[in-house]
Amino acid sequence: MLYNTRMDSSLYFAPCKLNLFLHITGRRADGYHALQSIFLLLDHGDDLRIGVRTDGQIVHQNPLAGVPPEKDLAVRAARALKTASGCQFGADIHCTKRIPMGGGLGGGSSDAATTLLALNQLWQLNYSREQLMQIGLNLGADVPVFIFGQTAWAEGVGEQLSAVTLTAEMQEKYYVVITPQIQVPTAEIFAHQALTRDSKPLRIADFSNGANSSAFWQQAKNDMEPVVCALYPEVNNTLAWLKQYGDARMSGSGASVFVAVDSAKKADELIANRPENTSGFWAKGLKYHPLFSSAKD
Repeated sequence: MLYNTRMDSSLYFAPCKLNLFLHITGRRADGYHALQSIFLLLDHGDDLRIGVRTDGQIVHQNPLAGVPPEKDLAVRAARALKTASGCQFGADIHCTKRIPMGGGLGGGSSDAATTLLALNQLWQLNYSREQLMQIGLNLGADVPVFIFGQTAWAEGVGEQLSAVTLTAEMQEKYYVVITPQIQVPTAEIFAHQALTRDSKPLRIADFSNGANSSAFWQQAKNDMEPVVCALYPEVNNTLAWLKQYGDARMSGSGASVFVAVDSAKKADELIANRPENTSGFWAKGLKYHPLFSSAKD
C-alpha cells in the first residue's frame, strides 16, 4: 500500500530589510564585530510555499542556482528546528525569489526566519519567539531580527534587539532600492583592513527623541559603505546617482543602495530611470512581520 507523504502547503512571505544605519563600534574577543543598526522590514520579499511531510524529510523543491540544498538557509533552518524539537515531521519548501542575493537586504536570513516561524505553526511546536531567535542566531546574525518581527534597534553582533518606532514621516516614506548586478561578499568587507571599527556608539534615546533626530541622522552612517564603494565601482556609481534624490545609503554590506522619497510617483520615476545594469523596486516599511503572531512572547 502507498501512503501519501505530503500534506497541503501554505504560502508565507519573507520580507527584506534595510539597515537605516550601520556602525561598527569594536571587535570582540571572539573575532565578531560589535554593531549598532536600525533594521526596517519592507513589504517586498520572497514567497515560500511550505508543506508538512510525514516521512520526516526536508526537501527543497526548487534549489537556487549555485546554492546546494544543504547550504540553503531555509533548509538549514528546517533541519535545525527539527533537531531542536525532535519533531518527526518533515517539510517541502518552494521559494519564489525576489530579494537580490548578495545585496545586503537579508534575503537568505529572512527565508530562514519565515521557515522557522511557519514550521513552528505547521508542526504545532508552540516555541516562543526567544527560542526561535536562538535557533536562528546559530544560522546567521541577521536571522533573529526577522523573527523579532518589527522595526528594531540592534546591538551586539546584531542579536540584541529593542523595538523602536519610526516617526510618522519616516513610516510613510517610499523606499527606493537599487541593486547593481554584482554580489558583495559580506565576509570580505568585514575582514578588510580599511574597515573602521571604532565608531562612537549612538544612543537609542536620541533616535527616539524628536528634538535630537536631526543630529542623530547627521552622525548615523554605514561604516561599510566607503570600503564597498572603493572595491566595487558599480556600487559607488549607483549610490552617487541615487544621492541626487535624497540621503541615499547602502544597506548592510551592499550591494543594494536605497533612498526614501515622498510619493509612489517619484519612486516609479526613479525605478524607471535607474542606471543601466541595475535592478530596482520600491516598498513601504512594515510595522510587523506577517508571521509576527505565530510565535508567543
